[in-house]
Amino acid sequence: MITPAICFGEILWDVLPDGRMPGGAPLNVAYHLNKLGLSSSIISKIGDDENGVKLERLLDGWQINKSLLQRDTIHPTSEVIARVGSRNEVSYEIVFPVAWDFIDHQSMIDSALKPSTYFVYGSLASRNTLSRETLFKFLESDAIKVFDINLRPPFFDKSLLANLMERADIIKFNESELHMAQILFGGRFINEREQVRFIQERFSVPEVIVTKGEFGASYYRMDQSYHAWGSEVKVNDTIGSGDSFLAAFIANHQLGLAPKTIIKNAIGMGAFIATKKGGCPEYEIEEYKKFIDEIF
Repeated sequence: MITPAICFGEILWDVLPDGRMPGGAPLNVAYHLNKLGLSSSIISKIGDDENGVKLERLLDGWQINKSLLQRDTIHPTSEVIARVGSRNEVSYEIVFPVAWDFIDHQSMIDSALKPSTYFVYGSLASRNTLSRETLFKFLESDAIKVFDINLRPPFFDKSLLANLMERADIIKFNESELHMAQILFGGRFINEREQVRFIQERFSVPEVIVTKGEFGASYYRMDQSYHAWGSEVKVNDTIGSGDSFLAAFIANHQLGLAPKTIIKNAIGMGAFIATKKGGCPEYEIEEYKKFIDEIF
């Protein structure tokens, strides 16, 4: 089955102080895309173990297409040890190696990557040679390539980051990632607009998103820029908030909505999920729409 959005990379269990939750940026993005009415598939790999079985059951329950999900008989399903700080900031201990480090190239996936398909990927899934080589084969497609940069030291280097960025049609940064990236490639700009222009020109990226937490986000499309402020909300945790933001951005982008509306609705989704617990909380779409109406 071909879906309008395909998410590549890690699928895992976040092991939190108060329990285990499904996670991984690709899974989180796929989950919220489905909630928003844009069917999604996930390209990843799970172990031949109980943790993998449980993730498959969740995908079935959430109606996320798992036909591109692979199984590994050698390496385990991924677990990440997550720790939440006093200011709701989350740090992660990412175990290596795990099943999604060994994602194979499959020709049937090539046929699923149409010019209208949103192909979502990050830098973390490139930390091992096999998954990295597989990703770059898929990045040769004509799909709309969305790079959620999501820098996780030490799992990237300058050369890899450059190769991932120059293949992207849309890149999502947070403020610190944007600053780090432009310095890494020789930029010395202080102003955000200049930092973004440097990245756009250096890597021929037509669209750039910069997220700023409670201060909202900015969306740069070619020579135009669009900005929207966030709104103060009662934060439960920030796990998956950025992933839900990206899902809402893609869903609204696919509909061809006005740039200002796209960024506003994405900010609203990120804030909405921050009031929930975990990256894939249960909610009804009407609840999200009501939340948007209230904060904007």
